Amino acid sequence: MKYLQFTQYIYLVFAAFFVYDGIAKVSNAEDSYFLSFGIAAVCIFMFFFRRSFFNKAKNRNNNS
Repeated sequence: MKYLQFTQYIYLVFAAFFVYDGIAKVSNAEDSYFLSFGIAAVCIFMFFFRRSFFNKAKNRNNNS
């Protein structure tokens, strides 16, 4: 379960990349920037979801 502690931060890295990509597409007047910002939002949601899941699993193991 040690890997769950670190893999949640990969979502933040991907979110930062897609936000950067979206900003670059907005400045170049491309139409597909909505997709980049949408993927970034999903990555941020997955970060909080994974963090919550990790905390629940840690609490379950501590109570056992």
